[in-house]
Amino acid sequence: MEFLLAIAASTAVIFIAEMGDKTQLVAMSLASRYRAATVLLGITIATLLVHGLSVLIAEVVGLALPTDWITLVAGVAFVCFGVWTLLGDELSDKDEERAASRRIRSGLITVAAVFFTAELGDKTMLATITVGAGYDWFPVWIGSTIGMVAADALAIGLAALLGKKLPERAIQVGAALLFFLAGGAMVFEGVRAVAG
Repeated sequence: MEFLLAIAASTAVIFIAEMGDKTQLVAMSLASRYRAATVLLGITIATLLVHGLSVLIAEVVGLALPTDWITLVAGVAFVCFGVWTLLGDELSDKDEERAASRRIRSGLITVAAVFFTAELGDKTMLATITVGAGYDWFPVWIGSTIGMVAADALAIGLAALLGKKLPERAIQVGAALLFFLAGGAMVFEGVRAVAG
């Protein structure tokens, strides 16, 4: 019974924490660039890793997590992702043929890496640690992953709907702006925490 309660509690807490969070915006911007299934799988992989780390931290050191430097580095990485998104990736026809078999794998790695970076020091990571401090790690890991993937699946669905009505360059600029905003906020938060 406690196992199911821990899954339900962590699913609900993380689903709510993810609503309107920067990583949900990241999911939307990634869905405008990659296939929805690729984005969802990449988010699931990244979430399993980050939330696995979160429940490990909750088990080992409780709530003591120095996130200030992690947040600062993640913010700088996001600004770099914004520049990369704005510049775009151009492939020639020859490159397109060669990359066809690698595209899903490289897209998956890109999505997982971006989302993993976004999640480090994020409120959902901290929420997972908090819930993990009160329950066994395994059901919290399962529940927090379910909650995150469900919330981001909503964002991916919304991006898929909007993506059909927006020009590609507008999507590219919008995604870059989301990265810049999230990265700027994370850099500001990280600098303030490190300096304070």
